[in-house]
Amino acid sequence: MKKYLILIVYIIASGCNSEAYSQKKTFTNPILPSGADPYSTYYNGYYYYTHTLKNRLVLWKTKSLSDLKNAESKTIWTAPKNTDYSADIWAPEFHIFNGKCYVYFAADNGENATHRMYVLENKSEDPFKETWEFKGKIAAKTDKWAIDGNIFNYKNSLYMIWSGWEGDSNGQQNIYIAKMKNPYEIEGDRVLISSPTFDWETHGALYDPNNPPQVNVNEGPQFLMHNDKVFIVFSASGCWTDFYALGLLHFKGNGDLLNASSWVKTEKPLFQQSVKNQVFAPGHNSFFKSPNGKEDWILYHANSNPGDGCGNKRAPRMQKINWDSNGFPVFGEPVSEETKLEIPSE
Repeated sequence: MKKYLILIVYIIASGCNSEAYSQKKTFTNPILPSGADPYSTYYNGYYYYTHTLKNRLVLWKTKSLSDLKNAESKTIWTAPKNTDYSADIWAPEFHIFNGKCYVYFAADNGENATHRMYVLENKSEDPFKETWEFKGKIAAKTDKWAIDGNIFNYKNSLYMIWSGWEGDSNGQQNIYIAKMKNPYEIEGDRVLISSPTFDWETHGALYDPNNPPQVNVNEGPQFLMHNDKVFIVFSASGCWTDFYALGLLHFKGNGDLLNASSWVKTEKPLFQQSVKNQVFAPGHNSFFKSPNGKEDWILYHANSNPGDGCGNKRAPRMQKINWDSNGFPVFGEPVSEETKLEIPSE
């Protein structure tokens, strides 16, 4: 009789452990209640995550992005007052180059027209140790308004892509690319590779009824590579609209990323709102690999209700992406908050 009781207890315990294990292996979106412009880098067994906080830079450290709410975090930099980079700290990104840590971000002096890109450096291989040094502004020879910088390595050379104005007034945001001398300096001038031209890129031109510049938007560019194909995924239309969506640029050239004619834009959006799933204005994404390196995932922000705009209601979400027979990314549609997703493969 005692043996049977032990067996029953073991079975019940095993079932409970199995259920708990199963629960840990799934998650639902959003992964935080708030956080625009999410970005992560997998480094030494951890994901280092960051998003827009406007007045400071914070890093989160976690084994699993699906468990981000329980991650360790650290404020690595607070915007100093009365400088060109005191306000509107947007879209930070954390990178590792040559054993050193870098965080790139956009900032201004309180006036949007002064937005430029800046960078911090930490010489330690552990971003939670040592101090972060402000390295200064990153600008092309044509030093114009710039936000949403993404830095990437292609064929042993560093490049930066970002959203910028052609001139000094706010009318249209384009995507530019430039080669870098090192992690904190651009070499030469910028090259224009995308402007908002399709209807799905031009929603929300009248942002402020009392001060209505015609603002058409391409922003938030992100480098993506699969096998030998090179892509840039970008956000289009006004973030203040439900029509904020992701578009795709495909590089068809033989190696010179600065050849503007070698970039081709897909005519339809790659990822957009789903009224059925109650996900609105999905955009400003980044990409990451699963811990085992076999899966590709998209990390993006979105709203849960129509008309939520560009404020604190935007929350980070993630889902796995696939690839079609031609090697192009397939994002599908943003999943609902009730959808249980399997965590990235370990």
